[in-house]
Amino acid sequence: MTVLSRRDALKWIGAGASLLACSPGGGEAGSAILGITPLPPSPQPWPTPDPFLFCVHHDDSYPLGNDVLGPAASLEGRELGMDFAGREGWRMYHGRSVPGFPQHPHRGFETVTVVRRGLLDHSDSLGAAARYGRGDVQWLTAGAGIQHAEMFPLLARDAPNPVELFQIWLNLPAASKFAQPHFSMLWDHVIPRVTAADGKVTVTVVAGTLDGKRAAAPPPSSYAAKAGSDVAIWTIKLAPNTTWLLPPASAGVNRWLYGVTGDGLSIASRPIPAQHVTVVRPEVAVQLATGPREVELLMLQGQPIGEPVVQRGPFVMNTKAEINQAIHDYQTTQFGGWSWPSTEPVHPRDAGRFARQPDGTIDRPA
Repeated sequence: MTVLSRRDALKWIGAGASLLACSPGGGEAGSAILGITPLPPSPQPWPTPDPFLFCVHHDDSYPLGNDVLGPAASLEGRELGMDFAGREGWRMYHGRSVPGFPQHPHRGFETVTVVRRGLLDHSDSLGAAARYGRGDVQWLTAGAGIQHAEMFPLLARDAPNPVELFQIWLNLPAASKFAQPHFSMLWDHVIPRVTAADGKVTVTVVAGTLDGKRAAAPPPSSYAAKAGSDVAIWTIKLAPNTTWLLPPASAGVNRWLYGVTGDGLSIASRPIPAQHVTVVRPEVAVQLATGPREVELLMLQGQPIGEPVVQRGPFVMNTKAEINQAIHDYQTTQFGGWSWPSTEPVHPRDAGRFARQPDGTIDRPA
C-alpha cells in the first residue's frame, strides 16, 4: 500500500475525473448514478470534485495517554515524522511525541475539520487556539496565508483514546485567494441534525440546508458563503433495512456520496460495494436503501468553481506565478510567524473544549 502524507496529498487534486472515467457502468443516459469508484484505504486521500480539493478520513485506535499527552506505548519501529503505516491500529502521522500534524502553512483554500471521536488541539499564527472534538467542527479560511498545528492530545491515562475525523479542503475562487485568514469554531450543539420521522435516518448538516434546517454560517470569505455555491457537507446515517430519499439539488452541482461504514447499501436500486464513492445526478431525488447493517455516508456537494488549480505543497492558487509568490511570501513573512514554544504544541490536560480567537476572546461549548 502506498502511503501519502497530507503534504503529498494535493497531487490527488483533479484525480476524481480520471477515476470516474474508469467507473464500471457509470453515467448511463437517464441514470441517477453517474459513476462508482472504490476508495483507497484510509488514511489515503479520497478523490474529490470541484469545489473540493481533498478529503481524508482519519480513524485511529490510540492507546492510553502519557504525561505529555502522547501514547503510553513504545514508539520503537515507527518512522517518526512520517508514521502512516497504521501499526497496532494507530499512527503518529508527522508528530514525534504527540500524534498529529505539527506547524505547517496554507494559502488559497479552507480546511473543514469534522472531529467525530476524540479531540484535536489547534494552534495558529494568528494567535488563535482551540481544543475541540466529539462532534465539533473547525472551519479555517487560510486565504492569504496562515500557519497552524493540528495535534491529537491523548488525555485519558486509564482508557484508550480513539480519534476519528474528516478533514476536507474547500477551494477558494481567485477573488478570495487573498482573503483575510479566519478561524471559526462550530460546536457540536449548534450543528443541525435532521432525523426522519421513523427515527431511522439522521443527517448531520455541517454545511448547507436540509428540511428547513440551515447549517451554522461558514466564514465570511468562504466559497460556501457565496449565493449559488450550493455547498453541502453532510453525514448520513441509515439504520438497517431502511430507505430514504435524498432530495434533489441544483443542476450542475457536483454531488458525491462516500461510503464511510457498513455495507449492503443500494443507491437508486443499484447495489454499491462498501468503501466506494458514488457520484449521483444532482437534479433528481435519489433513493438510498440499506440491508441488514447500518450504513453511514459522507456527502460532498457544490457548484464547481471552474477555475485553474495550480498547487505546490500546501499552497493552492490559480497560476504558477502565484505559487512562486506564495513561496516567497512564506519565506519572508512566515505568514505572521510562530509564537508557540513548540512546532507540535498541545494545550494543558485540563483545558477542556475551548476556542480562543486572535483577539483573546474565549468561547466554550454550552
